[in-house]
Amino acid sequence: MDKETGLPEGASTYSAGTNTDPWTEVRIEVPAERIDAAGDIAHMTVPYGIYLEDYRFLEEEIDEIAHIDLIDEALKDKDRTKGVVHIYLEPGENPAEAVAFLQEQYAQAGIPSELTVIPCRNEDWQDNWKKFFKPTEVGQKLLIQPVWEVEGSTSVEPTSDVEPQDVPSTDRKILYLEPGLAFGTGTHETTRLCLQTLEETIRGGETVLDLGCGSGILSIAALLFGASRAEGVDIDELAVKTAVENGRRNGFEGPVLTYHCGDMAKQVSGTFDIVVANIVADIIVLFCETARNFMKEGSVFIVSGILNTREQDVLDAFAANGFEVVSRKADGEWLCFTVR
Repeated sequence: MDKETGLPEGASTYSAGTNTDPWTEVRIEVPAERIDAAGDIAHMTVPYGIYLEDYRFLEEEIDEIAHIDLIDEALKDKDRTKGVVHIYLEPGENPAEAVAFLQEQYAQAGIPSELTVIPCRNEDWQDNWKKFFKPTEVGQKLLIQPVWEVEGSTSVEPTSDVEPQDVPSTDRKILYLEPGLAFGTGTHETTRLCLQTLEETIRGGETVLDLGCGSGILSIAALLFGASRAEGVDIDELAVKTAVENGRRNGFEGPVLTYHCGDMAKQVSGTFDIVVANIVADIIVLFCETARNFMKEGSVFIVSGILNTREQDVLDAFAANGFEVVSRKADGEWLCFTVR
């Protein structure tokens, strides 16, 4: 059966939009036993319009629904040894770049893969995936609340402001989020690991630098946990715009919360109590060379986005740059380290 990460099996993958530019499907075939890890890598590349096909447990599922007359006989012919990741790139994105990145990441993770690029009809994936992003509790203190889902609303249209009467009844800190096309919804293992580590690390009054800020979820959460100031930097202009808007939704603006677009060495100055990066192993290895420039004495560097197959590469980078591992967390095949 299709394993949902963005769209369910049977959901329409096309709609009659006004945009005449085609979307692009990248179809990735992998061994079935690696489908979850392959999906996680794809999810970090494009956080919307993704779904997985996984037929390993088809017989068990058919047995459970055998009393239902309408069973698609074609499903019984599906290959149980292979899984398929489908991702959809919006008009204007370069499929060649996405394919090259995915091939590199799958090779490093030791996941055999076959990638196919397919033009497809138009779809407003940017809004369609929101139907499946629900309020999410993370750690002991945080609730991530999609801004278009307040007071039981099922609308997928984001709201610009959250009214007091829309606040859910909870003792948790509420982080209102509209991720747009930026990575960071709190549903991915690496984001959860970073959020949990920030919650455990922040005692109150810390300054935080968020490298590769995406939607701004980590830096905003840091402020909700009690940090006094946070900065974020990303090379993606759209991500920075999204992060700024999310900060405002949660009541944070400059100088308490600021974001920069561009290279961190050129955009960020000063030192911080906590530096956090939820990216990919290769970039973390590079960041190890410069992160200390932004760290105070006794500061910590929290990193995630690391598949367990890349653990030794990252540990080697820590050692080469004088970092000591303080903690290691795992969620599935993903790792999060705190070093100083």
